[in-house]
Amino acid sequence: MSDDTSGGGRLARRWTGSLGRNLTVIVLAAALVAGFAAVHIQWSPMHRWNRAFGDASFLLLALAMAMGATARLWRPAGRLIAFRRELGVYATLLAIVHLAIILAGWVTWDLWRLFGFELHPQLGRYVMVQHGFGLANAIGLVALVLAIPLALTSNDASVRRLGARTWKVLQMGAVPLWWLSVAHVGYFLFAHFLSFHRATPDPNALQWPFVGLVLAVVILRLAAFATASARPRDLRRPA
Repeated sequence: MSDDTSGGGRLARRWTGSLGRNLTVIVLAAALVAGFAAVHIQWSPMHRWNRAFGDASFLLLALAMAMGATARLWRPAGRLIAFRRELGVYATLLAIVHLAIILAGWVTWDLWRLFGFELHPQLGRYVMVQHGFGLANAIGLVALVLAIPLALTSNDASVRRLGARTWKVLQMGAVPLWWLSVAHVGYFLFAHFLSFHRATPDPNALQWPFVGLVLAVVILRLAAFATASARPRDLRRPA
């Protein structure tokens, strides 16, 4: 009996150790990319993989944002808290691939086009033709700029180097990162294809799952905040 318990404990430690967490999230990320690619199979390869990596990145970020709140509300989930780091790191890596596909395949490395401009042949200069596209991409880039330092410092060495207080302040950037990501993804799910001068495609199948996911994260975090606020001060755990 004790041997079985000890073996189970060792297995749990391996699974939640650094190597186990990385392998778990890598497998999850690969499965999500493949799954979203299947959802978008009717699109051109560039759009299919661009969206697959972007959607998988957003879902990993959502899981990271929900994990701490879930642990506050349901204590057994606390053993999964350590996965937040890897979820954030791989969400950032997937977002970088998502951007690279857009740069290479959609705007063909023309940064003006990334922000909604096109070269006007008669005027001989760039003019704004896609206002929403440019703004949404600018929001996405700001989110990625926030995500990269968070990912680079998601390790124990950074906690020691920066100090726990400074590191925690830096990691609070995850909240604006989340809302910028929601705005970026929401635009492409709901608004990008509503231009009056072209046919409107069928609604994206992921629109309402996206809404449900965002609401679930918000409700979890609000519930966790309310629960923590209701505890006597001396029983509250540090955030």
